[in-house]
Amino acid sequence: MDIARPEFKQQKRRKQILFGAIALIVLVAVTVGVSRLKPASPEVERGTVWTDAVKQGPMLRQVRGLGTLTPTPEDVRLIPAETEATVLRILKLPGSQVTADTVLLEMTNPQLEQESVDAQLQLKGAEAEYQNLKVKLQSDLMNQKAGAATVGADYSQAQRQAQTDKALYDLGVISGLAYKSSQGKADELTTRNDIEGQRLTMNERVIVSQMAVQQAKVDEMGALAQLKQKQLERMKVRAGIDGVLVDQPLQVGQHVTPGTVLAKVVQPNRLMASLKIPETQARDVQIGEPASVDTHNGIVQGNVMRVDPAVQNGTVTVDVKITGELPKGARPDLSVDGTIDLERLDNVVYVGRPAFGQENSTISLFKLDPDGKGATRVPVKVGRASVNTIQVLEGLKPGDTVILSDMSRWDNTERIRLD
Repeated sequence: MDIARPEFKQQKRRKQILFGAIALIVLVAVTVGVSRLKPASPEVERGTVWTDAVKQGPMLRQVRGLGTLTPTPEDVRLIPAETEATVLRILKLPGSQVTADTVLLEMTNPQLEQESVDAQLQLKGAEAEYQNLKVKLQSDLMNQKAGAATVGADYSQAQRQAQTDKALYDLGVISGLAYKSSQGKADELTTRNDIEGQRLTMNERVIVSQMAVQQAKVDEMGALAQLKQKQLERMKVRAGIDGVLVDQPLQVGQHVTPGTVLAKVVQPNRLMASLKIPETQARDVQIGEPASVDTHNGIVQGNVMRVDPAVQNGTVTVDVKITGELPKGARPDLSVDGTIDLERLDNVVYVGRPAFGQENSTISLFKLDPDGKGATRVPVKVGRASVNTIQVLEGLKPGDTVILSDMSRWDNTERIRLD
């Protein structure tokens, strides 16, 4: 017969409780450990990132901008219409080599032709009036001189008679009344002779004044006739300078008004580069700084000659005067790249310019491990920047290697692995 052993049942139960407690403790420990584990660092393919080593030494600050070749202001000639006209013939097309006397197009204006003829006739009429007045005034002057000469002769005769009568009076030959009569006549003619001399002088001045007035009228008509003749001659539009015709927007039969641009001529061997520099970088650009211009067919040197004071669409226009010889194919409106040298910094720590990060700020970069298999994010304080480099103030030392590519995808990651 079986004997009941209750102590075995109690021992078995204690073992079950013990094993369960141990299992629970292990499960909790594992859970806590797993929860404290950091997520695995993301992997980044090494070939997809751009890296650069931190260096120490001289750093050349530069700014870069896109632009075009444009003629210098003194080498551009815009030819405007001076009067209304109609295009009669077009003799040269854009791209043609021209000289100063080359006729680009011919225009016509019948009204101007008639005004020119009228102005010539008015000039001839004014010249005829001038000659007629001159003859008339000279004739009047001669008559007045003749009258003055008669008065002068009478004056001389009266003076001699008065002197004779005085001598006779002193001898007692004639009476005092006769002497006084001849002396009075002499005094009268003296006054008349003085008056005639003054009248003659005044009339000569009047003649000069009247002739000057008529001469001014002749000059006015002459200037008008000359103006109309020049306007008529300019119906044949000439280049005015040696160069290339770059624009001629007219068509045969087109009517133009005063001020309409008829043609544009430039000297292609004297061009400047007009660069668009970002406004944040243009503040350090100064007139006279050296620059290089890439025409995509060669690089030429130049100097900054003008900085536009206004900002347009986030850029500042900087004009660079070309000092070197332009390569073949250089022409107005050709797209170019320009680089301006701002300053040279001696013995500074610098690195390649990252995809994001403004100068004089603190940015974060991934610094590669010594074995190059991983990278850790570090804060970096940067100073002045150039086109391809930026000054490092804090956070990196010469010899460190950092990732310069856009790493915004891993903004929340402090460490990455490189394959």
